[in-house]
This record gives sequence, structure tokens and C-alpha cells, in this order.
Amino acid sequence: TMENKYPCHRPAADEFRTGKINLDKTLKLLIKLNIPFDYVHVKYVFKKTSNQPKTGTITIEEFRAIYRTLAHRTEIHELFCSYSPNRKILPEINLIEFLRKEQFVIDAAEAIASELIAKYEPIEEVQRKKQMSFEGFLRYMNSKDCLIYKREHTIVYQNMSHPLRDYFISSSHNTYLISDQLIGPSHLWGYSSALMKGCRCLEIDCWDGPQNDPIVYHGHTLTSKITFRTVIEVIDKYAFVVSDYPLVLSLENHCSPKQQEVMADYLETILGDKLLTTIIGDTFPTDLPSPEALKFKILVKNKKVGTLEETVLRRGLDSHGEIGEFVEEVEQSEDDEADESTPVLPKSPQLKRRNAVKRSPPPPRKKRKVKKVKLAMELSELVIYTKAEKFKSFEHSRANQKFYEMNSIGETKARKLAKQTANEFVLHTAKFITRIYPKGTRATSSNYNPQEFWNVGCQMVALNFQTPGLQMELQNGKFMDNGCCGYLLKPEFMRGSTTQFNPYNVTGNHNPVTLSIRLISGYQLPPSNLSRTNKADPLVQIEIHGVPEDQVKQQTCVIKSNALCPRWNETFTFNIQVPELALVRFSVEDQISLAANEFLGQYTLPLMCMNKGYRHVPLFSKLGDRLDPASLFVYIWYY
Repeated sequence: TMENKYPCHRPAADEFRTGKINLDKTLKLLIKLNIPFDYVHVKYVFKKTSNQPKTGTITIEEFRAIYRTLAHRTEIHELFCSYSPNRKILPEINLIEFLRKEQFVIDAAEAIASELIAKYEPIEEVQRKKQMSFEGFLRYMNSKDCLIYKREHTIVYQNMSHPLRDYFISSSHNTYLISDQLIGPSHLWGYSSALMKGCRCLEIDCWDGPQNDPIVYHGHTLTSKITFRTVIEVIDKYAFVVSDYPLVLSLENHCSPKQQEVMADYLETILGDKLLTTIIGDTFPTDLPSPEALKFKILVKNKKVGTLEETVLRRGLDSHGEIGEFVEEVEQSEDDEADESTPVLPKSPQLKRRNAVKRSPPPPRKKRKVKKVKLAMELSELVIYTKAEKFKSFEHSRANQKFYEMNSIGETKARKLAKQTANEFVLHTAKFITRIYPKGTRATSSNYNPQEFWNVGCQMVALNFQTPGLQMELQNGKFMDNGCCGYLLKPEFMRGSTTQFNPYNVTGNHNPVTLSIRLISGYQLPPSNLSRTNKADPLVQIEIHGVPEDQVKQQTCVIKSNALCPRWNETFTFNIQVPELALVRFSVEDQISLAANEFLGQYTLPLMCMNKGYRHVPLFSKLGDRLDPASLFVYIWYY
């Protein structure tokens, strides 16, 4: 019997010895036996298995049937049998063969096999003989040791001593918002949530508030207001919970000099030693410091009066009450918003109809506007390595921009620059930190696809972290790498000052990869919201996100009425030109009709973080929650 064969399966409590158990006790027993389950699936299998639906109980034999349905994975049993000489036991020598041939374990396979037997084999007698039963093999295959994600990438493993500009930096936009940009609430949770997701660049939209107390909200809208002081207090509390590496506060500063002084005071008094207030080292730098050198430091990104050299010379002098002023030239078309991030309220239908009958206006003429910017010197002096400098052109930056100056470019302009002069864009981001932000017409806080800007080396590709969807799934998948620390070292070909890389025309010394994914099966997939049972019709889409040439999507067939254990056994092959920039996304959907699918779960990860061999792919919900025990079973191979 199961109890005799596996001592760990012997129920100890009398409540399981009555001969019959109900659904509640079935769930308890599955927990006791460490069998992962989804309640909806167990309820469905329970009802299907029970010979006494009226009493709502099952016998021990019926429980065994439920156990086998949930735990006995046919596809894994087939794999076990192909390496087991007698289809019952896997000797250590055969396990070593499996590890070498299928799991690509090259070094110390003998030691690893011995370790796996000790770790996963539940039957002591089998363990003593240095063998593995199917039960042990199943536990190993379902464990963290067989996840698709490389374990060595779950810690910080990259060189963190390059200048800041050499890294992709996890960045959020309108961090204070938790829904839309017009009437939605502003909330401190936006900051703590982003920081707990590994974000390393937060946006703070600052305006003059009552009683000389600056406030944070989306200007010219009906979004609610929070005080600047409480925002800084939350940042102080959560800044380095997830990552040790520097945090940049991107100030969208609309405050008067008087309230800017208050901001500076809050930054200094609340953040204390965490706030970077001067250069690192005794000599004036010629390049940006590294994330390693800036560990546990908070940097202020804002406009600045004069140069960093002047700030260093003034260090120690009291700047309280001083106001600096500089002239900024703003070039804009008559029809454009001055700031692409300013929200645009939707026009009324009547106005749209009136506009529709008008003739197309001539192209807007560019007019130059001169704007005087007043800055409290106390705040200006806190800007060290992240001075906000208006972007004019790549040529202007080459001739004039200093290493500590960085640009923010709206998505529309950035997209045009990327398509027209991609290599110049890459050369620019190899020298200067560049931040991209969403256009103001995204009233619902929707996101652009960040991949197109990572492709040209933009370090801070700012997204609305509060908005779930494909774009945030790509963001979360990319920044899972390097221990979720929020900093990813850019590929070498994007860091050189003479790089010829162009994502729209990939040539030169790249090492293309052929990726093969055999999608074998699914396990306890999330049941469809449109079905009372587990009868979803699942399919899987496998997508590659990278340079335009690598963008591709392939799809499995549909398995009818089976979310519990669908089998596909389909192989997909992808030729990837720039693997260093490629993300792989598994999207599980329920086919509702030929024209529409319902999202069930997804998983996104960088290609370079994928383990080879037989692996499990965990699934996450739209909101980013782990959907245990739902997973896909795959075989990965690339060369």
C-alpha cells in the first residue's frame, strides 16, 4: 500500500482513519503530504472521483486516485522510465547519465547526483542504496533545482564597478499615482511598492503647497495630493530594503524658490547620511562613479545652477536663502505641449466632429521661447552626478554635455530618434544617462513597450509601475536578473564610445543563438474565470522580445477542456541575432472563441538567464502574483 511503501505518507491523525473523508479533510491530507494543489482543481477532481456525491465523502482508494491525478505526472514518469533499467528504480549511475545528457550538468555530476538522492529520495532503504525511486525523481523534477531560471542569476553576479551610465536602471514614472493620471489617487504606497519591486529611479512631481509645505501630485489634474515630506519619509524607510545600490530621485520641480528650500531641508534632515551631497573622493572626477561606489546613497536629479566644479568649490559655504537663475531655451511648435509628460484632457465628441471638417493645418512652425528658471541654491547644491539637462540634439550633446549631465526625452521624440538615427542614439547613451518617459496623452497611465528604448541603450526607461500588462511583465522579467538589484550591466557592444551597434541593422561581431523550446505539458493551470470547473481550452504563446529582427511569436495548438494536465509536446525554434537583449515570454491563454483568448498566466525572463534541459516554468497573474502550483513543463536547448 501507499502507506507501507512511503512511510512519510502514513497519516498520523485519527481524523484520516475513519475510512471516509470529505473535501476539507482531503485538502488537509494533501497539505500533509506536501502535494501542491489549486483548490478549484482538487474540488473538480474530488467530485469526479467520489462514488458517493450525496454524502460528499471519498474512501482511501478514491483518495489514492486523487493523489495519482495530482502527483503522478505521466510525462515525468515516461522520462523516469527512459533512464531506469527496471522502470522502478533509478541507480545513481543512471541519474548521473540523466544529469549530464538532459540537464547539461558538466562538472561534478557524481557529487550532484549523490546530493539530489539525499535531498529528495523519501524512502530510506532506497536512499541507502544510492538509488532514486519515482517518488524521489518526481520531487526533484518539481523542485527549485529544476526551475527554468538560472539560480546563479538570482544573486548580484555582474561587475558593479563600471560608471553608472553603463547600466540599465529600473525606473518608474509618476510613482505617486496608483491608477490613472487625471482623477486617480496619489498615494505613498506607489513609492513603497515600486521600491519593493527593485525600482532605483523614482519620480516626484513637486508643487507649492499650503503653509509653505510642498505637495506631490500630477499638476493641472484632479489627482489627489500628498506632502513632499511624507514621500521622503517613505523613501527613507524603503530605499534599501530590496537593493543596496543607489537610488535616484527624479524631481519634476514646479515649486517656487521658497518651497524648494523646504524641499532641500526635508531631503537633508530626513535622509541624513543616505543623501549624496558632494562628490566621492578628494579629486574632481572625470566620469560617473559606479553603483558599487554609491551603495546605500540617494541621488537627487534636478536642474542645477552652474557646474559641478563650482558646487565643489562652494562646498561648506552657507547657501541658505540664495536664489540662482539661468535662462533655458525652449523650442516648441505652436501646437505642442511644452512638456510631453503633461496630461492632455480628452476633447469632447462635438469638438472632435468640428475639427474633422476643418482642413488639415499647415505643419506647425517652430518658435523659440526663452524661459527664466529660478532655483533655490540650497536645492541646486544637492544635485551632484545627476544634473537634468534639456536635450537638444546628439550633435549638441557631443560638443557640450558634461559627464554628470543627463537627459529626459519623451517617448514620441525618442522613438523618432531611435528609428532615424539608432547608432547615434546608442553612441549618446554610451556616454550619458538618458531617461525616457511616457507621453502626456496616456491619461489611463498606460505604458509604451520599453524594449524599443533598451535596444538603443537608454538607461532609465520609466514606466507606470501601477499599470499591469505586457510592458510591466517585460520590465519585471528583465530586472529579475542580477539578483533583482535594479541595475543590469549593458552588453559590451552598447558601452564603447565607438560602437557601431544599430538594433535596426544588426551586423558585425554578434553571436547569434538558436533557441529550441519543447513545450511538453501544463500542470494545474489557472482555471478560466468563465468556467465553473477546470475546463479551460489552454494554449501557450511563446514570444521573443528584442531587436526588431528578433521579435517573433509562436503558438501551440489548443487542448480542449483540460487545464489540469494538458499535453502539447510541440517544439519551437527561434534564431536570435542579439541574445543579450532578448527576453522570452510564455503566455498561457484560454481560447474563448476563434477571435478571442482569456489571459491565464505568464512568465518572462531574459534568454541569458534560461537553464537548459527539462525545466518548470512558474506562472504569474496579471498583477504579478505567483500562481502556485501552476506551471509549464519544457525542454530547453540553445547553442
